[in-house]
Amino acid sequence: MSAAEPLSYDAIVLGAGAAGLFCAARMGQAGQRVAVLDHAAKPAEKVRISGGGRCNFTNLETAANRFISQNPHFAKSALARYTPWDFTSLMAVHGLTWHEKTLGQLFCDQKSGAIIKMLLDELDKGQGELRLGTQITAVTHADGVFIVETGAGAFTAPKLVVATGGLSIPKMGASGLAYDIARQFGHDIVPTRAALVPFVFTGADHEDFASISGVACDVRAAAGGAAFEEAMLFTHRGLSGPAILQVSSYWQPGEAVQLTLLPGTDIAGQLKETKQGRPMQTLASALESLFAKRLAELVLRRAGLSPTARLADQSHATLDSLAASLTAWQVRPAGTEGYRTAEVTAGGVDTDGLSSRTMESRHVPGLHFIGECVDVTGWLGGYNFQWAWASAAAAAERAS
Repeated sequence: MSAAEPLSYDAIVLGAGAAGLFCAARMGQAGQRVAVLDHAAKPAEKVRISGGGRCNFTNLETAANRFISQNPHFAKSALARYTPWDFTSLMAVHGLTWHEKTLGQLFCDQKSGAIIKMLLDELDKGQGELRLGTQITAVTHADGVFIVETGAGAFTAPKLVVATGGLSIPKMGASGLAYDIARQFGHDIVPTRAALVPFVFTGADHEDFASISGVACDVRAAAGGAAFEEAMLFTHRGLSGPAILQVSSYWQPGEAVQLTLLPGTDIAGQLKETKQGRPMQTLASALESLFAKRLAELVLRRAGLSPTARLADQSHATLDSLAASLTAWQVRPAGTEGYRTAEVTAGGVDTDGLSSRTMESRHVPGLHFIGECVDVTGWLGGYNFQWAWASAAAAAERAS
């Protein structure tokens, strides 16, 4: 194929991830001749690693208020028209089953590879063409036609769907291509940042947290006006775990994170009750009934209390103060681990320039942006995949 002889299609989809494959499959099955272009060697790698390979593909509690965007209403239309039950119905057609874990999270029983195969089978069903290892070098638009220049030659179509994702996990090939294309065609970009990402610390906090790396605890983590009650994990660099990943999407640099260990537990009351019944018990032993041993030792060290001190020798005021330090523990992250480990990218293509019903550009007819590259970022737990399916379905409906 030469530059003078471009291949012509009804639609071109940039990106062979969850959103891109799903959109192309639906357009192809509606009678469109579709090509999916991606520089990666394998399709849907983020699907492959999702949920530790088990693929947390959606969430039953999907609603627009579980997504972050400058326009909190933007996601409502697409999410209402393609639901988690629509996706599970498609899975059933392919003989795939699923199970629900906590907080509405659905996982595929046959693991992530089965979801990828389903997406590829759906693409084949619509006779869509998948072209991997195809480096995109330029995108232009003239006379109602998009021209996509690649290392393998030129491709043209009157419809272009950009589904190349965000900046998270660059080792898997993430890039800012979607933002570059958006800017080229007059779209604004909401500043991007790593989201659903662990926190890192410096100084004494770093040393303390690293000393108990691997210990987990149920917490309520709050920052940026949001709060989540789930598990927290101490790491060699700082804090991680579901509660931390969730709140990281709302956290702003320099802001403190409020931690309540064992939310819903009357820690002071339990310590006083233990003191009354077993006054000779040590503080360390009393706390170990609530926390892992290493965490209990850290808590006492930070409070300036001896782990071998007996409960009988502690005033109620001391126990109240100790409990208060655990229910109002304020930490100030130095930052996050960044895009290297972030599950998603917050920010992206400004929704003011897109139709909420069709994901089509308000500036250039036939141009659509879907999935992670758009300024719609879901909570942890399958929400971002549901946004991929829903935004893809919306764009496919319009582009078909």
